[in-house]
Amino acid sequence: MGAFQKIFDDYGADYSVTMERFMGNEGMYFKFLNMLLEDQSLKNLGAALAASDYQGAFEAAHTLKGVAGNMGLTPLYNVVCEIVEPLRLRERRDDYKALYQNIEEEFRKVEALRTALEK
Repeated sequence: MGAFQKIFDDYGADYSVTMERFMGNEGMYFKFLNMLLEDQSLKNLGAALAASDYQGAFEAAHTLKGVAGNMGLTPLYNVVCEIVEPLRLRERRDDYKALYQNIEEEFRKVEALRTALEK
């Protein structure tokens, strides 16, 4: 097992399935990981939730969910899934702030993953 795979697996992602999507190219994966971390979906989700814009929040969360899933970032994908369906249904809930904080926390772990993969 290479260092990239070990770091990836330690994060909780499925290296084999994900690298299949990226044709085994770890460099390409790393470029896409950087793009995810520069993407505005997380920021847009927070802003939309603060404004009670459930449509905007859903769109941002749905985008983040799709990217996280395609990139094999299972822990991030799982926490984003917790907010997507209630937003899809435009449910007015008191726990959106907590759900968003969980996503932010997991996003920081993805940033740490990137840092570990850089070394």
